[in-house]
Amino acid sequence: MRQPFPPGFLWGCATSAYQIEGSPLADGAGVSNWHRFVRTPGRVAGGDTGDVACDHYRRMKDDVALMRELGLTSYRFSISWGRVLPEGRGRVNAPGLGFYERLVDELLANGIQPMATLHHWDLPAALDDRGGWLNPDMPDWFADYAQVCFKALDDRVKLWVTLNEPWVIADQGYMHGALAPGHRSAYEAAIVSHRLMQAHAKGVQAYRAVTRHAGRHQIGLVVNIEPKHLAADATDADRHAAELADAYMNRQYLDPALLGTYPEELREVFGEAWPDWPAAEVEALKVPVDFLGLNYYTRAVVRHDPKAWPLPVAPQRQPGGIYTETGWELHPQSLADTLVWMHERYGGLPLYVTENGAAFYDPPAAIDGRVDDPLRVHYLRTHIAAVQDAMARGADMRGYFAWSLFDNLEWALGFAKRFGLVHVNFQTLERTPKASARFYADVIAAHGANL
Repeated sequence: MRQPFPPGFLWGCATSAYQIEGSPLADGAGVSNWHRFVRTPGRVAGGDTGDVACDHYRRMKDDVALMRELGLTSYRFSISWGRVLPEGRGRVNAPGLGFYERLVDELLANGIQPMATLHHWDLPAALDDRGGWLNPDMPDWFADYAQVCFKALDDRVKLWVTLNEPWVIADQGYMHGALAPGHRSAYEAAIVSHRLMQAHAKGVQAYRAVTRHAGRHQIGLVVNIEPKHLAADATDADRHAAELADAYMNRQYLDPALLGTYPEELREVFGEAWPDWPAAEVEALKVPVDFLGLNYYTRAVVRHDPKAWPLPVAPQRQPGGIYTETGWELHPQSLADTLVWMHERYGGLPLYVTENGAAFYDPPAAIDGRVDDPLRVHYLRTHIAAVQDAMARGADMRGYFAWSLFDNLEWALGFAKRFGLVHVNFQTLERTPKASARFYADVIAAHGANL
């Protein structure tokens, strides 16, 4: 038996708007870049779209009741920018904003604390038409949108996130083109990274300017981190490649936001594509936050590969490792180590695991009302235990959010990869809590003492 988690530790699940809500144009919502992207042939597996997804927009009350049944004490969701501001700026769409007001009220009525993420990748198409995150006005537009949300919801929402995984937006959206808007340019990715950090800083400043709950309600940043490990026989070239990969993926956003500097290695990573940002402009990215969120899924054992782009790095599959359906190695020790690293490098800020989960094979439909997923149960058990280990090593842990509450549209992977604790039959939209959901409910009830 392990020591239980402290009182007040939040036990949650996480989702994002476009992945679960469906009804993307309902009640006056504006078109998003993802609504367009999924309609571009060859972009999404199976031609899947978020037009229905999990139909959460219309089934919200029942879904919150299911959260209560599982014992969740918090729920991390994202707000669709285009539902609130159909043109991305200016006119507020009252019905769209009203959906999130009703969601927050329903969560609170069921004893579930909301954590609201302002931007989880779905950008209004009207802003994408004006250059998206390449536009120098985007940070101000984001701050204006954020203020609309703060003014409507901050009386009830105690935890806010500015951006979810800026690395994914820049790398997958603008560097490699795998996600919306589907560009492929190192020059663009470098600019987008900076614009995202400017938006984060201005979003935090906007929050400080309008909140009436300073010191009681909080705002932070969520990043995805993948530790870069070396094989036992690593060469000097391998070590250098790993350092570049760590700077590019793991420090590119935290260092400017928390330290006011960019990692020096980025000049080598981007080459001539890296702009010579003015020092004062970079320093202005450092705005105090109340917490950091970590999205952790796996580590990568890497070797130098001069043919790889933009980094001279190639991951190495580990013999005997357990891998998920997305090809990610199960490695809970790296979660504990990453949390301790964040604690030590960035000044002991409160930390949340804001996403953690795995895609394993689940049947399309429940069998006799059951979905058994023993590998996901093992994943949860070992990773929650890793959070306990990080706490024992000094990390200030405040909560854990499993990804995801539901099987959903897994972006470019469509509906083929299932991360949910709750199974969704995409033909009938029936929800069935998996064995992992029941396990997680037991962990919550025991405050983690039963791992």
